[in-house]
Amino acid sequence: MNARKYFYSIALLLAVTAGCKKESYTDTSFVNGITSPAKLSVLFDITQDNSGLVTITPNGEGAVSYDVYYGDAGSTYVKVQSGKNVQHTYAEGNYTVKIVGHGLNGKTTEFTQPLTVSFRAPENLKTTVTTSGLSINVSASATYETLFKVYYGDSTAVNPEPFKSFLEGQTLTHTYAGAGVYVVRVVALSGGAATTTLLDTIKVGKQIDLPVTFDDPNYDYTMSDFGGNQSSVAADPANPANKVLKAIKTAGAEVWAGTTIGTSLGFATKIPVTAASSKMSVRVYSPAAGLDIKLKIEDHNNGNHAVETDVKTTVANKWETLTFDFNSPAAGTPGLNAAYTYDKASLFFNFGVNGDGKAYYADDLKFVPSAPALTQINLPVTFDDATVNYTMTDFGNNQTTDAIDPTNAANKVKLTTKPNGAEVWAGVTIGTPAGFLAKVPLTATSNKMTVRVYSPAAGIDIKLKLEDHTNGANSVETDVLSTVANGWETLTFDFTKNASGTPAVNYATTYDKASIFFDFGNAGNGKKFYWDDVKMAASGPEVLGIPLTFESATLSYAFTNFNGGTVTVIANPKSSGINTSAKVGKMVKNPGETYGGSYITLPNPIDFSTKKTFTMKVYSPRVGAKVLLKVENLTDGGTSFEKEVTTTKANEWETLTFDYSTINTAKSYQKVVLIFDNGTSGDGSANYTWLFDDISLN
Repeated sequence: MNARKYFYSIALLLAVTAGCKKESYTDTSFVNGITSPAKLSVLFDITQDNSGLVTITPNGEGAVSYDVYYGDAGSTYVKVQSGKNVQHTYAEGNYTVKIVGHGLNGKTTEFTQPLTVSFRAPENLKTTVTTSGLSINVSASATYETLFKVYYGDSTAVNPEPFKSFLEGQTLTHTYAGAGVYVVRVVALSGGAATTTLLDTIKVGKQIDLPVTFDDPNYDYTMSDFGGNQSSVAADPANPANKVLKAIKTAGAEVWAGTTIGTSLGFATKIPVTAASSKMSVRVYSPAAGLDIKLKIEDHNNGNHAVETDVKTTVANKWETLTFDFNSPAAGTPGLNAAYTYDKASLFFNFGVNGDGKAYYADDLKFVPSAPALTQINLPVTFDDATVNYTMTDFGNNQTTDAIDPTNAANKVKLTTKPNGAEVWAGVTIGTPAGFLAKVPLTATSNKMTVRVYSPAAGIDIKLKLEDHTNGANSVETDVLSTVANGWETLTFDFTKNASGTPAVNYATTYDKASIFFDFGNAGNGKKFYWDDVKMAASGPEVLGIPLTFESATLSYAFTNFNGGTVTVIANPKSSGINTSAKVGKMVKNPGETYGGSYITLPNPIDFSTKKTFTMKVYSPRVGAKVLLKVENLTDGGTSFEKEVTTTKANEWETLTFDYSTINTAKSYQKVVLIFDNGTSGDGSANYTWLFDDISLN
């Protein structure tokens, strides 16, 4: 029974299996009826943050996917499903975006759409510019900016004008070379060409302080007039090279009209007047003698804290130094109170009289300290230390006095006059007969001294003599010829080259006294000599630098020639006149570029901090030859300064002067470039051959 049941079950299963036959469907004709994608379009959504991010959404009928070609990177594309989008970051510009729509049947349709990505100009630009002396701080903020550029307004470059870049939240600091009014330009940049600019006119300069000389370009010499006065910084009526204060008491000006020195803020530091040291002085150039000049000092925060005093002029149309003693205040005014802060000064010219339009000049306003106990003179001798006894001892009818540097009113020097009838050996002992406090430290390796001299002519014999102040027979002396007329130069006295017929240097001798003889060997004829900075010459290995004399046996004067110019250092073939040195430079301008020349690279930057006038001796084959002297930065030839002068003599040594007074001293210059007859091609002949020597700063 069971076996039969199993048999029937198997039979039924086989019957069912045999009845389930699979159907095959191969009819695709319905697909062939689908058309290609149509009505393609694309939507661009550009974010408004100047990032360049664009959302691209393709559309169309019958498309199941799209190929999106961005249009900025060749033929590559990205596939986007229907109803989706893709994002891409563009630079600012114009593009053609291509869309390829894919239908269900594999058919495609193309569509192109121009895209312009233009960034939004920065908005709400705000700048913050603060000044402190010669320096400014600059920061900025704006909407939609990516970067700021600042142009400080002090560059002489035009194409392109230099700038500094910074970001929002950053502060840049810039220091100007000199006081003045500058336009600071801040430019906010977006991601592309759109910019926004803001200009700030600023005034920079160190706050005025004593002593006031009106010559330092770093100071803001803005004056504050009152009562009808009119003041300005002007040329000295007796010396156009010197800057002074000019005050005009205009017609009808108040009897109390005057000028506050500087702004209402007064001086940067307190005037150090005390009961024991109560004087100030000012040089005055007045139209008449007997006029009342008042000087008033006060606390700029409290005008009631003031003291004033008066002095009368004694000369007309000539400079004189007036000394104001605040221990003798003007009648009816408060006396000096040393507890007050006096930091502001005002000058009143012809006080008590209405203005008549006449001009008054003033200069060198300074505090006059009480005379300290003076110390004995010693090397180096600069004449600037108020604690040193700079008394000179003249002999042979010489005349030496205190003086102001003819090129720098802030510098103290000595002026020696060799008047008519003075002895040929007339001179001056530096200091008292007791000489220096310490022995002059001459040794076998340090046997030179230097003196800065301002001589009326080149070729004048100047002698320096050292001796033992207790025994004048123990001495040594040597001579140097001046090489510059009416300009400063540093003369080096080598005591190993003692004057003919005099004792040789003896390093065991106590040399503690020095005398200087101007125009030695000639009787006095009124010549005047300024001098300063008596000191030991620097010892140690020689270093190539200014002045370039070509006399060193250890230095290498390696010139680099360019475009036809060739320089060599040779024995002086024209030893005569103002140049009898042993070695000179020789420039030959061969065929080549019109600007052919040569340059020498110095190991250290040239120091233009105090000296800004180059001189160079030149021996030219003809009158009117152009001589270009240029200095350049070591690595950036665009940072340079140059001056060109013409020769005035032929076949004779002359000294050419190059005015570098406007050079930017904030820059560094290590190359000295020489170009003769710039603009004309040379031919290598004698007509294009020059000698040069003694390139110096004065």
